[in-house]
Amino acid sequence: MNAFPDPTTAYRMLADNIQRVVQGKPEIVRMAVVALFAEGHLLLEDVPGLGKTTLARSIARSIGGEWKRIQFTPDLLPSDITGTMVWHQGSGEFEFHKGGIFANVVLADEINRGTPKTQSALLEVMAERKVTVDSETHAVPRPFLVVATQNPIELEGTYRLPEAQLDRFMMRLTVGYPDHDAEVRVVLGDTTGLDPDRLQPVLDVAALKRIIAQVQQLHVDPQVASFAVRLATATRSHRDIRFGASPRGSVALIRAARASAAIENRRYVTPDDVKSVAYAVLEHRLILTPEAELNRRSTTDVLTDVLGTTSVPIASAG
Repeated sequence: MNAFPDPTTAYRMLADNIQRVVQGKPEIVRMAVVALFAEGHLLLEDVPGLGKTTLARSIARSIGGEWKRIQFTPDLLPSDITGTMVWHQGSGEFEFHKGGIFANVVLADEINRGTPKTQSALLEVMAERKVTVDSETHAVPRPFLVVATQNPIELEGTYRLPEAQLDRFMMRLTVGYPDHDAEVRVVLGDTTGLDPDRLQPVLDVAALKRIIAQVQQLHVDPQVASFAVRLATATRSHRDIRFGASPRGSVALIRAARASAAIENRRYVTPDDVKSVAYAVLEHRLILTPEAELNRRSTTDVLTDVLGTTSVPIASAG
């Protein structure tokens, strides 16, 4: 394992490792690694059977840090996630027992099968990387990434994620069906280590921390930052949108664009980097008007409008 690879090399290592299991989805894998390098939380959404959990497990297994899986069910309690205070007979004191959230990568499987009260246990830790239990604050390990999966809300036994929680995910990706050849390979078992548990880590925590720090230092021209903000602002005034992207969405755009530039071996961010991550970063933050829904407009349609009408700056490399 190369201790400190550059972001481009690290991306190739991770992508090659994950794609040993996840067949025919190179762009989804790329975007997942972008979220990882930006230390942003990732929501994988689609109907059952398309490999959401497999992708999430493959990401977790490819990193040398600690990872935990939380299976969301209607009877899961908030304390199962954050932890709880337990009386210790020997010391005569309460001691904090950590919940499943204390790991570098947390796989929140079928997150929308948990009740809204349980889902809300993630709000603080996703935003601030810490949890508060009985007035005591406990930091989670860094880097920290929640990779959540969910099925569409119209399926029985699921709960809609609240907008405040959706806004904490840097990206939402729709996995989609594999192409014909990839599905044939899956059916025949023609993969190297089909089970994600067979994957070996290719990047350790120290290397990932260094990459995240490098990504945060990439140059962003003020005009490019302005472009990202104008995209987010345009969603707020679009006729088909009731609520547009928050300032957190603007921040996420630049963070993800930095990671996208880094894996392309550039030390600066371009408008194309912002555009390449715009759908994954912004779509889940938009709420359509009732009229737009009746007219079968989608958030994808809105973002296509916004990207097509927002002027693109010509920024220097810096």
